[in-house]
Amino acid sequence: MDFVINVKKMPLSGETILGEDVNLVPGGKGANQAYAVGKLGGQVDMIGAVGDDLYGRMLIENLQNVGVGISGIEIIQGTPTGNAFISVDEGGENSIIVVQGANNKLTTQMIDKHVNLIKRADIIIMQLEIPLEVVEYVKTLAQEKLIILDPAPAQDDLPKQFLEGFTIVKPNETELQTLIGKKLETKEELISGAEELLEKGIQTVIVTLGGDGALLVTKDKTEYFKAQKVTAVDTTAAGDCFTAALALALSKGKAYAEAIQFGNSVSGIVVTRKGAQTSIPTMEEVIEKMKEEEKE
Repeated sequence: MDFVINVKKMPLSGETILGEDVNLVPGGKGANQAYAVGKLGGQVDMIGAVGDDLYGRMLIENLQNVGVGISGIEIIQGTPTGNAFISVDEGGENSIIVVQGANNKLTTQMIDKHVNLIKRADIIIMQLEIPLEVVEYVKTLAQEKLIILDPAPAQDDLPKQFLEGFTIVKPNETELQTLIGKKLETKEELISGAEELLEKGIQTVIVTLGGDGALLVTKDKTEYFKAQKVTAVDTTAAGDCFTAALALALSKGKAYAEAIQFGNSVSGIVVTRKGAQTSIPTMEEVIEKMKEEEKE
């Protein structure tokens, strides 16, 4: 569950500032991605964990409202649902603190109960809000699948072979810097950083650049995809919705270029609205936006 605080600017270390308002909205990276696929008309199941509390029930109900399969969501007794505390400044940029809660209680034994969901899926999306051993275990179960890793929250101490075997790793600029342990300031440096990730056994790296679009980096090519300019009010769910849209397009047989452009269009709508799941558009809204972009 997301606690979203709107502020004029982000606080400095040791600084106390006043928030303008606070909103409680359904969120969580995996939940946002599942919700987005569902709202865009895709078939999706979620495997995860919530606490036996009001927030957990709210999250499950919200997913059901857009057709997400929730049979894989475990309800953990005695542990609260995971929360994120999100500050959003006047430019729509965000800073997020995640308290894992029930997410951290997901186990490989729980995954075994829902292995049928993994086996029947075309694409698997994972994040790092659950234990690393669970991510690695699912990867072994889904070796023949297209597997997307959204490496957030970013970690600089991942096991050496952890990234090997993912089809796509999709960091943003900050996450890419954390993964390779270098500061990357130019587009050329970002490309070089993505190429370093490829050396870890990844097939494709897609780096999201916020309002600047996205980079596609493979062993054979590098391609830049420009995003349409919009006025952002909240970027909280932009990356999650890009990932969801990318996965949905790839599941329909679209090439990377078309899938990334679709992801840019979806996230371009999301950032103009407040909230995480509350900002996610329908497919009809996305199609209309893409038609407008073609005219520009």
